[in-house]
Amino acid sequence: MKYLVTGAAGFIGSYTAKRLLEAGHEVVGLDSLNSYYDPGLKAYRLSWLKPYDQFRFVKMDLADRAGIAGLFAAEKFDRVIHLAAQAGVRHSLKAPFDYVDSNLVGMMTILEGCRHHPVDHLVYASSSSVYGANEKVPFSEDDWVDNPVSLYAATKKANELMAHSYSSLYGIPTTGLRFFTVYGPAGRPDMAPWLFAEAIMRGEPINVFNEGRMLRDFTFIDDIVEGVIRIQDVRPQGITPYALFNIGNNQPIELARFIRAVESACGIEAEKIYLPMQPGDVPRTFADTRRLEEAVGYKPSMNIEDGMNQFVNWYKEYRSASQ
Repeated sequence: MKYLVTGAAGFIGSYTAKRLLEAGHEVVGLDSLNSYYDPGLKAYRLSWLKPYDQFRFVKMDLADRAGIAGLFAAEKFDRVIHLAAQAGVRHSLKAPFDYVDSNLVGMMTILEGCRHHPVDHLVYASSSSVYGANEKVPFSEDDWVDNPVSLYAATKKANELMAHSYSSLYGIPTTGLRFFTVYGPAGRPDMAPWLFAEAIMRGEPINVFNEGRMLRDFTFIDDIVEGVIRIQDVRPQGITPYALFNIGNNQPIELARFIRAVESACGIEAEKIYLPMQPGDVPRTFADTRRLEEAVGYKPSMNIEDGMNQFVNWYKEYRSASQ
């Protein structure tokens, strides 16, 4: 089949595109290669994909309405895996319109493309951030999620509503995936695994928010991608062909245990600066993954110690090669 994978130079997008290429599919990878973080890391990820004859890269902004419409008209995709977005809770406090352009206008251009050039299935990235400060755990897809605590979360909830409306109006099969704190080799440099590992290996202190009492459902990249690959074969049915799934490890851990795992992987004890909760953060994330297990017979399972070992080993090699 022919796939459009947006965010193909991103963390989850690059791994997903590679899995599809390995399975023999044709992949058009789209990314704007913006400078939210080092474009060199995005180029590194793209280097995994370019050797495949069935891969083509398109540099384009999702907010380019005419460009995205023309791409859909020319390519006639069978399926779309829409993973591109402006990520980061904290950045949304500083640059809110980046989120409007990428996450709202960008989702709209993808939905319109799927409407005018029908696809078999649209799978798109949502986020565990939609659960906000929900105190009921584990977080279920059936929970009430109308209390976002960041603009980023609000845009992801809006994406789910937009998808539902297009499934209802035009019969487009859409599946939203609520990702829970994804990490692993080639992960994002604005997230805790990278920030902590980098600081520890430089002998710098790390900032520990909420006095280290936060709980996170850290999910290894291979587990996330396995879920994406399996779920894109499960096409929603019915009058409104719409579905939502959590993809998380289903085993939240305290920030303190996570830090110990980073320290162990680095072989260095960190100097810690304890700080209060940051605006937009939530105290815990915890995925109920029963719906995913029922749909595809799979449940993420990587533990944080093994996962951080893999990340830190990759990080050391990447930094060494970059110097």
